[in-house]
Amino acid sequence: MNRFTQVNIKKPYLVFVGDVESPTYVKTAAGLVQWRPQDIAGQLKFSGNPLELGVPNLNIEEAILAGAKSLVIGVAPVGGVIGAEWIEVLRKAAEAGLDVVSGLHRRLNSYPELVLAAEKSGAKLIDVRVPSQDLPIANGVRRTGKRLLMVGSDCAVGKKYTALAISQMLNKHGIEATFRATGQTGIMIAGSGVPIDAVVADFIAGAAEIISPQNHNNHWDVIEGQGSLFNPSYSGVSLGLLHGSQPDAIIVCHDPLRKMMSSCPHLPIPSVEECIELSLSCGRIVNPEIQCIGISINSVAMSAKDAENYKNKITQQTGYPCFDPLVDGCEIIIEKIRGLSFETTS
Repeated sequence: MNRFTQVNIKKPYLVFVGDVESPTYVKTAAGLVQWRPQDIAGQLKFSGNPLELGVPNLNIEEAILAGAKSLVIGVAPVGGVIGAEWIEVLRKAAEAGLDVVSGLHRRLNSYPELVLAAEKSGAKLIDVRVPSQDLPIANGVRRTGKRLLMVGSDCAVGKKYTALAISQMLNKHGIEATFRATGQTGIMIAGSGVPIDAVVADFIAGAAEIISPQNHNNHWDVIEGQGSLFNPSYSGVSLGLLHGSQPDAIIVCHDPLRKMMSSCPHLPIPSVEECIELSLSCGRIVNPEIQCIGISINSVAMSAKDAENYKNKITQQTGYPCFDPLVDGCEIIIEKIRGLSFETTS
């Protein structure tokens, strides 16, 4: 039985951002625009929202004229609940025949007005964050193949982007690699995956084992990370994903300018060194050979000079290459992966 969530979203998409202005909570829309630009008709935002994703601003009627087939909810607010003020827009979209796609925790079919509108027009209500109901508990048995997991100092620090960029570059260099999606945006981009934060706690590590199954020794699963071991809101998901992935290698993802936790603003962001130490310590429980191979940063809000100085400083402090995958590319990590050696075969 296939335990992956499979999605088939009609293209092109109208990405809905509504009244959400913070880039931290618009990662679904931003991710789709970044990695699937050919599939995007435009964005729908409420009046007064200054957020721009670099695509046309369209209302429902304009989007349909532009050929849009689906409205994708492109925001992921804390708690994953659909805002009451959004429902009327989603209803109009469904009524007009657009499929409505959500990666939030509350199911679209729990809103009677959306169900009725979809039934009348023939539109579909598609919930991406629905895991299989027959996931196993983890067994901790080592699997063949190699695994690279993104870990973070907080949420929304570039784990998905880094994993996508590295898997793309590995394949370009003739190293067989598969991007393994663990969140709603990643699943929409890849077409399959497991929404790990929607899995019942006892089965998180088992789901992570399913995400990165046994493979031949030269194949790399590049696994999208979730949350952070340091963020109390999501650390349980992060630890389960780490243990189930049994990674041979990790990359620490970090926002150099963020000072406090996104969902716990009274708690400071840990240092890169702390992230490396705790991730390796927890990871050795399931894979004693786990290694850190780099630090990925999001330098979009930094000047080129400040970003370069920061990367040099982190490399000197940790001994690992520090890079921005969307600015510098991932060549340096490909070199690290080529040079990895393990005492035993995974």
